[in-house]
Formats: sequence, structure tokens, C-alpha cells
Amino acid sequence: MSYGNSATDLFDTAAGYVERILKGEKPANLPMEQPTRFQFVVNVRTANALGLVLPQSILLFADEVVR
Repeated sequence: MSYGNSATDLFDTAAGYVERILKGEKPANLPMEQPTRFQFVVNVRTANALGLVLPQSILLFADEVVR
């Protein structure tokens, strides 16, 4: 299981920073942004290999289930 920020959102934010810098804005003037979207990913294949049984409620709560 993994719970963390969305890599796609981080790349989008970074692209926005690059765009603003290329348009002449100084990096020191750019605001720090916190991630706003998080993902919960469950790898059922690995859990099974470790002999773990995951409750259905965890699988329903997950944003992505790797089978």
C-alpha cells in the first residue's frame, strides 16, 4: 500500500513554475505550493505473495488497485 501525493499533479505544478520562469518571473518570487491531491494505491499481487489478506473495505477505499 502507498499513500502519497499524485506524481501527475506534481509534474503539472512543475511545468507551471517553468512557464512562469521562462516568461520572466523570478524564482524567488514564486509561491511555495503544497500538494492538494493524494492517492491511495494497493498492490494486491504483492500482498498475496506475502500471504496477506486485505479487507474489501481497503480495496474499495483505494484510488488504484494493482492486481
